[in-house]
Amino acid sequence: MSLKLLHSTSLRRRVLYPVPLQQLRNHHPSPFDPQTTKGWKAAVKETNIPTSKHDAEVKRGLEIGLQGASSINDKTIPTFSRGELPHFAGINTFMKAPYVEDVREVGGKVHHLTVFHRVQYLYNLSEDMYFLNRSIPSNENIKDYDATVIGVPFDGGCTYRSGTRFGPQGIRRISALYTPYNYEMGIDLREQMSLCDAGDVFTIPANLEKSFDQISNAVAHVAASGSFPIILGGDHSIGFPTVRGLASVTSKRIGIIHVDRHADIQETDLDERMHTTPYFHATNLPNVRPENLVQIGIGGWQVPRAAVGNMRDRKTNIFTMDDIEELGMEKVAEMALERAWDGCDAVYMSYDIDSIEAAFVPGTGWPEPGGLLPREALKLVGLVAKEGLCGMEIVEVSPPYDHADITSLMALRIVVDTLGAMVSHGKLGNHKHIIDKPFVPF
Repeated sequence: MSLKLLHSTSLRRRVLYPVPLQQLRNHHPSPFDPQTTKGWKAAVKETNIPTSKHDAEVKRGLEIGLQGASSINDKTIPTFSRGELPHFAGINTFMKAPYVEDVREVGGKVHHLTVFHRVQYLYNLSEDMYFLNRSIPSNENIKDYDATVIGVPFDGGCTYRSGTRFGPQGIRRISALYTPYNYEMGIDLREQMSLCDAGDVFTIPANLEKSFDQISNAVAHVAASGSFPIILGGDHSIGFPTVRGLASVTSKRIGIIHVDRHADIQETDLDERMHTTPYFHATNLPNVRPENLVQIGIGGWQVPRAAVGNMRDRKTNIFTMDDIEELGMEKVAEMALERAWDGCDAVYMSYDIDSIEAAFVPGTGWPEPGGLLPREALKLVGLVAKEGLCGMEIVEVSPPYDHADITSLMALRIVVDTLGAMVSHGKLGNHKHIIDKPFVPF
């Protein structure tokens, strides 16, 4: 039968025996049925998100940024950029969150402490300022931020390529690209939580231990307030002082989920506590036990044998990329959470950007091929964060080696997806009950 005859026969059959459209496509879900596609569910869910904080931001922008020129038709546009838009303008804080210059204003819910602790807390914040005639902020001036960003521009612990001191700047800069709304999650961070940027820790480039004390001081101050600390590194040597700062304001036990291609559990490297050593020292803290340290993604040609012995001796929990391939991400996350939370009251997440396949994150000091794909990384942090965290850090972003900010962008995405998962599952702030000790400066 010729193609022409076959075509005409087919057309005659369609005319004589028409098939209803829904019968032809009965194996496809309707794209407009909210019961069948996540895409349509997300579109419907957006209608339930308020816009009050956005509206307030626009109003404030007009008040302090001067009404736009008369030729501007959109009357929400001020003369000076004073909000989210345009994305290429403005002063780069993290996600354009408010910059809290006076860190004493980072308060969170501190009223759950005893009266004695409250007085001691404020005294510790202000004792050095007393002779400068600086006042203690009142309860009204202490803001209730759900989360606080802390930059740690430090690369004194690098053993190969430096540059991570510029990590906080890189992540903040590319964060201007994002809106606070995530379509798939159906959440708006601006509307559903409060976030501030406390700026950077004053690190000491030539001195690891003094920098560690500064970092612990900063994290302890923010953590004691009840605000969720988000630390932008910095090399991974900061993993010890960040956990130390958090552990200092609680008597409760803390587990750690550490995502990395490297073990980072040597006692020393090059005779110092470098970025290959944080979890040897973190798990020496009284309320941070090695059996609650979970390490995901470890492998390749950059795991020193000096670290492997410590992993065995301390019985840490180790998952390689092969484990993820064979068990699946959901199962690995389930097992990791079970071990990290076992006997603990809270879990901290340390995310090393080099855990991701090196092709996607060139801007890092120790790239190692064979790591997580970006979607796998986001899946993992979503599964971990939805159970709740007491703090998090993103480390080893080195902008001098980056291309088109793609490594900084991936680091940003790790942070906002962590926040998004906690907000959407009602877990942000659930860690506050563990804060039972006042801030005492290091």
